Amino acid sequence: MTAPVLVVVDMQNVFADPASDWATPRFADAEATVSSMLPAFGDRVVFTRFIAPEQPQGAWVPYYEQWPFALVAADDPLYDLVPAFRGTGHRVVSEPTFGKWGEGLREALAGADEIVLAGVSTDCCVLSTALGAADGGVRVRVAADACAGLSDADHQRALDAMALYAPLIEIEDSGRILASLS
Repeated sequence: MTAPVLVVVDMQNVFADPASDWATPRFADAEATVSSMLPAFGDRVVFTRFIAPEQPQGAWVPYYEQWPFALVAADDPLYDLVPAFRGTGHRVVSEPTFGKWGEGLREALAGADEIVLAGVSTDCCVLSTALGAADGGVRVRVAADACAGLSDADHQRALDAMALYAPLIEIEDSGRILASLS
């Protein structure tokens, strides 16, 4: 078994800015916990970014009709990682999908068979990424206190749903995860 990789999901301006239509309450709490975890993982960290597709297709067409502010280029500051995570030298995988599990993330894991998930939002992109990775045969540990949902209730519902997939997906707190690394 290889050392786990910390996958930090979508810690971006669009979810951090309280003025954004996609603001995630408790983002700052998740950001602080993620920051405290980074040193333990060293270079075994991958950040993901949600980006808009160049041309929405299928169900994404009405989605972006509902959220037109978000239909901007991938290099728009809206989709930048928050300042604390910019320029860290860690790999960044950008996808126009809620779930970040795909070829890009698989390649970024460089053969690791276990990931620790953190980020936002628990009830959307974290959940979607966890299910895809588990289906892909990767052990998933979700650092519950390093995630934030659209509400506390939504956060907990997503954690409860992911817990149904044990032992493929395990819900833990950052302290327990960090203790297991030493």
